[in-house]
Amino acid sequence: MHITFHGAAQCVTGSKHLIHLAQGNILLDCGMFQGMGTSTYNLNASFNFEPSTVTALILSHAHIDHCGLIPKLVQQGFVGRIYCIQATMQLTSILLQDSAHIQAQDTKQANKRRALQGLPLYEPLYTEQDVSQAIALFTPQEYNTPFNVMQGVTCTFTDAGHIIGSAAVHVTITENGIIKQITFSGDVGRYTDAILKSPQTYSQADYIIMESTYGNTLHNQATNTEDTLLQWITNTCVTNAGKLIIPAFSVGRTQELLYALNTLELQGRLPALDYIVDSPLSQDATDILKQNTTYFNNTIQAIMAKGDSDPFAFKGLHYTQSSAESKLLNYRQQPCVIISASGMADSGRVKHHISNNIENSRNAILLSGYCEPNSLGGRLKKQPKEVMIYGQLHQVNATIGELRSMSAHGDYNDLLQWLSCQNSSQVKQLFLVHGELGVQQDLKHTLIAHGYTHITIPKLGEEVALME
Repeated sequence: MHITFHGAAQCVTGSKHLIHLAQGNILLDCGMFQGMGTSTYNLNASFNFEPSTVTALILSHAHIDHCGLIPKLVQQGFVGRIYCIQATMQLTSILLQDSAHIQAQDTKQANKRRALQGLPLYEPLYTEQDVSQAIALFTPQEYNTPFNVMQGVTCTFTDAGHIIGSAAVHVTITENGIIKQITFSGDVGRYTDAILKSPQTYSQADYIIMESTYGNTLHNQATNTEDTLLQWITNTCVTNAGKLIIPAFSVGRTQELLYALNTLELQGRLPALDYIVDSPLSQDATDILKQNTTYFNNTIQAIMAKGDSDPFAFKGLHYTQSSAESKLLNYRQQPCVIISASGMADSGRVKHHISNNIENSRNAILLSGYCEPNSLGGRLKKQPKEVMIYGQLHQVNATIGELRSMSAHGDYNDLLQWLSCQNSSQVKQLFLVHGELGVQQDLKHTLIAHGYTHITIPKLGEEVALME
């Protein structure tokens, strides 16, 4: 038995971990690489394994860096079942359709530049038809209910508390009468999340594959998200009469922002402005969240029970639908708040908004989550004087900021709490994935201090035999 790490290995996107068993191969996630600079397309263009040899795919959650290459996997020969939580299937369906649409647009634009430079043209990774074929293979499951994957292999999902439908994956393998459990964290949420329930405990694992995005960071619990958000709105839109542009992932982060703005309105503190969600996908994702309120924590359910039936709505909120509506925002002179995808600002409508507004000193760009260092969001975090967007150099005159209190990923205390249900002496091997190398090395030292002795930080494409 061995595992090959085909993504999210010493980086934070492209989650793909292939478990090789005598009776078949199980793929944990099939995510897209994002924000990796010029190497992004090539990393996504081909798998380093044959998709037809994968027997089953187990999906932890619906973020594109975990599900984004599923249609390509199917396109290239995968015919097995795809297991996930019901809400994950709902979200993945709309996210992948949107991804196919964005790819068609971005490829067309990139190829205009490449043709002028005499470079080979790109092809979209997959089409909307490929997405439909992939969704037909989904077999949704419930939390805490074991199901059969193949002969001698069962799986159980527990709530990971990251986004709606997110799951930690527990694969139980029986070989020659010996039972072994491989646990994959997916992305671990926070134990103080404003909307979701905390991550669940789980049974003892022999091998653990754990994310490490914020493995050397403590989130600032003293910082109030609503107060910080209000300060940015007041300074940018009220004082400077500018636009506040917030790149936000359509699933999870956008809803957290809407909930915070709703809270400000209930407190009577929300400035009278237009708050525009420029992402049809975000509206669809918000609707799906409203259909799955059983995943919400007790606090938000109590608020809803008191009469605030829609915690994601407030006065001044508008959703755009068409690209024409989105483009009209570029000509808007009045101050406003624009929330748009993608969260790393590396694709989608928000990239156009940044391109059109970054040179105006009245405006501000507020980054609300993790950004790969080479993504547009990652580059803006470095506070550059100029930045390249769509092949054009822009002066950075707008204020660049970060909303540090808002993260769907747990910090290292959350990761330690997620591990606290385990007897460290019984964990034969712990793999750190989904993190930058320096962060993973710091987390490794922390874990050693907590009794974990066999810790591996796999490289991209590395195959590791499991210890006996």
